[in-house]
Amino acid sequence: MPTTTELTGHFTFADWKESAVTGEDGLPRLANATVTNAFSGGIEAEATTCDYSIAYLTGGAGTFAGMELVSGRVDGRAGTFVLEERGRFESDGTVHCALEVVEGSGTGELTGLRGSGGFTYRHGETKVAYTFEYGLG
Repeated sequence: MPTTTELTGHFTFADWKESAVTGEDGLPRLANATVTNAFSGGIEAEATTCDYSIAYLTGGAGTFAGMELVSGRVDGRAGTFVLEERGRFESDGTVHCALEVVEGSGTGELTGLRGSGGFTYRHGETKVAYTFEYGLG
């Protein structure tokens, strides 16, 4: 059985640009967002690139899916990889998200990276805690 390592850390939103796909009138409504994050802890990356597709539903809730390109270090190993992200947000501003490494996306010392994790964001937080379990090979 392959060995995995669990990491923790935080990330911050460095930039968020959102544009409507469908009109503001009525729900559900679709939007795209391009986000830049900065990771510290087990994953270190100064500026990631993430694109989300968002569905806003009634009552301030909704769902999203995205891909995030991470260039930096995982547990001290340098390289690049892609995270697939799926989540939901509640009317109180709480966001729940699951992360999974896209198979075959690891480069450099992260070639063969596999892993998953997640985070929960609560409205008003400036740093978001994440967990990430990974293996190589």
